[in-house]
Amino acid sequence: MDFAAFLSNYGLIILLVVLLVFMFWSSRRRMQKQKAEQEQKARQTVPGSEVLLQGGLYGTIVSYDADNLDQPAIVELAPGVEIKVHSQAILRVVTPGADSVTEDEYLEAEESHAEYAEGVANGDISSISDDAAKAKDKDADKGDADSGTKAQD
Repeated sequence: MDFAAFLSNYGLIILLVVLLVFMFWSSRRRMQKQKAEQEQKARQTVPGSEVLLQGGLYGTIVSYDADNLDQPAIVELAPGVEIKVHSQAILRVVTPGADSVTEDEYLEAEESHAEYAEGVANGDISSISDDAAKAKDKDADKGDADSGTKAQD
């Protein structure tokens, strides 16, 4: 049997098998890509990050549980206006929250907060309000020094 006769008998079957393998491969690749995007969105969806909801509303995440997607996410639309939405209603994260913290940073801050509270209690560290008051007093003193008359030429 020569090559032309083989293709005429089995060519259509071979083409069908090749197309099926390509379709399977491309769908697996697309699913892996979607899964990676979902994981990235879940990592970026932390309290403080700005998100776009499927209804076209922008808001800031107040609470979100990436492990339990059945639990609703709480999104703040305006100061004091919080709504519950299905966790999958979050279309995308607009800004990953430059001012927001990741879970690791939060845990690290909790540990350092205990040290800070101990330092304030011992008197080694002054509180933030004391620092603000000192800075205000310093600015007031600087303003009095600058209010003198300027020498004229």
